[in-house]
Amino acid sequence: MTKIYIENLPLEVENKDLKEKFEAFGEVETAHIITDKETGISRCFGFVEMPSRKAAEEAIAGLRGTEWNEKILVVNESMPKERN
Repeated sequence: MTKIYIENLPLEVENKDLKEKFEAFGEVETAHIITDKETGISRCFGFVEMPSRKAAEEAIAGLRGTEWNEKILVVNESMPKERN
């Protein structure tokens, strides 16, 4: 499973939209946009998990720097958080 980090998402994008965008490159296990805990409003970043590493790499290469509703996407493989 490869986890992908997406930044600079348009405010109006929902989980299903994110999933559909990445499904153009292969199977998507999960797509989740992070929201503010108090307001429920998108924080404009999220994560997608794809079972195929090859499809994930193609999605990263294919979507990085592309425009979505006037926003330029930042797309990278997600790196684990360092624990203190």
